[in-house]
Amino acid sequence: MPAPKFDHLKKYFNRKKPSIQEIVREPTSGGIVWRRNDDGGVEILLIQDAKDRWTIPKGHIEPGETAQQTAKREIGEEAGLEDTDVQGWLGKIHFRYRRVDKLVLMTTQIYLVKALGDTNAIKKEEWMNGIKWFSFHDALDAIEYEDIGKLMLLAMKKIRQENL
Repeated sequence: MPAPKFDHLKKYFNRKKPSIQEIVREPTSGGIVWRRNDDGGVEILLIQDAKDRWTIPKGHIEPGETAQQTAKREIGEEAGLEDTDVQGWLGKIHFRYRRVDKLVLMTTQIYLVKALGDTNAIKKEEWMNGIKWFSFHDALDAIEYEDIGKLMLLAMKKIRQENL
């Protein structure tokens, strides 16, 4: 009997993922980095990851580091901005994703961080597809993660209310 004409498609539908064997918690930290442009408007720094998604600089909290220290370090590493002022904690967001047979629960502490000094001297790391200053509204449109977008709105409110 000849093989059914759709047998060649089975490989796409019968792939089973390995079952979850472990739950891993990964604490991370990052910052909504901002500056004022020549017109006094607020600009937000975003990085474009390897999957072309615009997001904020963030990374894993190293042993012995506070979340705030991590945010400053990651902004320095990922954006080349060493002269920054952490102006407060904005909140935390939770991500969940699968890594082969592990379920990764990521919690990211987000800080409001003002870029000081030569804020045009940004440089991206090799793994990134881009880095750019956006007007606040363009950054809100570009950001790929709704939770970060909400914290950006909170950041703007804080900048306005506290005359930062």
